[in-house]
Amino acid sequence: MKDLSELDFPETVRYTEDHEWAAVDGETVRIGVSDYAQDQLGDIVYVEMPEIGDIFEKGDEFGTLESVKAVSEIYMPVGGEVVAVNEALVDTPELINQDPYGAWIVEIRVTDVGEYDELMSAEDYLEMLRG
Repeated sequence: MKDLSELDFPETVRYTEDHEWAAVDGETVRIGVSDYAQDQLGDIVYVEMPEIGDIFEKGDEFGTLESVKAVSEIYMPVGGEVVAVNEALVDTPELINQDPYGAWIVEIRVTDVGEYDELMSAEDYLEMLRG
């Protein structure tokens, strides 16, 4: 595992305590897992994703990541309806290890935009990780 100083925490996304990130993309929000999360998991070998049209509340489990080390649940940072899933991850889940912020998992139409504003900034997320 890498030292925190070696990991990437873009300020263009918001973070959750469960290590997901969310980024506004026009009228939708893309969601993935942080560089810290993928580093802790190790080589990701499978991604379980929801179906387009599924609706989730903030905090709901919406899928899992399976790595050579463990299976880890992923949680919705904001509530909304799934409008897209990253099909590339079906055949190449390791994209999350290679580019955790480019390899988004789902895209949702948000129910309450205020929930996005409640997520942590990169600075707050790093502070949490440092304990």
